Amino acid sequence: MDVANGDERGTTERVLTLLGLLQQRQVWTGPELAERLGVTPRTVRRDVERLRTLGYPVHATQGVGGGYRLGRGQDLPPLLLDDQEAIATAVSLLAGAGGAVAGAGDAALGALSKLDRVLPTRLRHEIRALSGSVESFGGGRTPVDPEVLMTLARACRDEVEAGFDYPSGDEVRRRRVEPYRLVASDRRWYLLAYDLDRDGWRSFRVDRMAGVSARTWRFRPRAAPDAAAYVQESVASRVYPHQARFLVHAPAGTVRAQVPPSAAVVRPRGDGRCEVLSGGGNLDLVLMHVLLLGHGFEVLEPPELVRRCRELAERLLAAGAADAGPV
Repeated sequence: MDVANGDERGTTERVLTLLGLLQQRQVWTGPELAERLGVTPRTVRRDVERLRTLGYPVHATQGVGGGYRLGRGQDLPPLLLDDQEAIATAVSLLAGAGGAVAGAGDAALGALSKLDRVLPTRLRHEIRALSGSVESFGGGRTPVDPEVLMTLARACRDEVEAGFDYPSGDEVRRRRVEPYRLVASDRRWYLLAYDLDRDGWRSFRVDRMAGVSARTWRFRPRAAPDAAAYVQESVASRVYPHQARFLVHAPAGTVRAQVPPSAAVVRPRGDGRCEVLSGGGNLDLVLMHVLLLGHGFEVLEPPELVRRCRELAERLLAAGAADAGPV
């Protein structure tokens, strides 16, 4: 049994070495690969078939200039990276996840989380040192520490509790949470988590966290709300002292193109109309923003905003009817 396991391990290592060679150069002849691997051309052909079974499109051509070539397939098979390639990839992903490149951060974090699963321990210190020398500018997203993102991403992935210091009013408190998802908006990173001390779902701004750590205590995932929808509604309305709902006489796609996701939640209602949910410190400002969209609309709630609309309408009518006199 030990001999069989040794043979299988040797075959696996040889096939991975073959994959690495095919990724280094465009074309290899059979004799060249056999010499590099220390096997016969027949063994090379068998190993090529093993790679094809795994989803790698290895093409073979005859004649002068022919040989084995790694082509492009319909699916993306696993990539084989050496140490330096893995370091460069991880540092680039760290910069993309923590930086302000709109639309790239969430994808970078997802790729980095997958790479983190298989990254050798010996490379972590070098990646951490190099990532500290990478910065970015421009864009609209508030930069965050990539190490904090990775700590939270691992906690979400491994279903372990996390803790961090977070401002609440005039003080900073330690929060204990069951992390569920990281959500990237057009401006910031948020964590959707179950707050163990407050016994409910909460969204937290990652850039406001300090002392982030993951525990070894695992939890059983609870039934969770839609992460992106929950965070967007929290950012657009729940964090404000006043909230309002409007029925806008325009398609949802048209209104979404006019309003940042962090400013309002836009839901389609059919018949070319949509519902807009937004919040603010002053309802007059919320009303003004909806008015300036340039579409007909109705106030659904709150009732005091309906009354306020009438007051403002009478004031505007009076202002328009006043005789301004000769210019």
